[in-house]
Amino acid sequence: MKKFTASDVSALTVWLIPIAYLLFIMPSLPASIAMHYGINGKADRYGDKSDFLFFQVLMQGVVLLAYLLLKFLPAIDPKRQVKYGESTFQKLGLGLVLFLSALNITIIFGALHHGFNAGKVILPIAGLLLAFIGNIMNSIKPNYFAGIRTPWTLESEDTWRATHRLAGKIWFVGGILLTMLMLLISPMAAKTVFTSIIAVMVLVPVIYSYVYFKKHQLDKNV
Repeated sequence: MKKFTASDVSALTVWLIPIAYLLFIMPSLPASIAMHYGINGKADRYGDKSDFLFFQVLMQGVVLLAYLLLKFLPAIDPKRQVKYGESTFQKLGLGLVLFLSALNITIIFGALHHGFNAGKVILPIAGLLLAFIGNIMNSIKPNYFAGIRTPWTLESEDTWRATHRLAGKIWFVGGILLTMLMLLISPMAAKTVFTSIIAVMVLVPVIYSYVYFKKHQLDKNV
């Protein structure tokens, strides 16, 4: 059975902050609450308190399940390889809780303040999360759950390592770039820029994994 670690205490504390904040401002919530934001960062759909509370329960539940999944990956990994990079998954789990909690606090703040431009906070937070993932990506061992999981990285550990070494650099730089750009450019341009950079961050490692695998497979057959 897994022990309750200092990392678990930190994750639980951070996870509880949005809940405490919501309970604190609950009496002040308006009857009509922002539930969705458009590409300009402004709310374009509203709901009542019950809708918002349901969304909060759902979001906090997803965050908790994601952390628990990463914590117990070694027990459900069929190849039993996750255990060799267990500390990396602990960092990833804690990072996800931290950034998603910050995201949720922003959403709650937006619910309390009509006219708040959530995009100016949510998108930079997403950029920082991607940079954080990129920073630890090179440490992720081959597994079926996290990382650049293509047929070629899962087939070859060497391809996995090379792909994640490159992807880590791309995601870190891309995440930092996204964070800065989302703070500087207009909300209307943010969606296009954000989507374009994400596409590059995803596609380049996938294509590289195929090229690397084929090249080294050919070298072995020579």
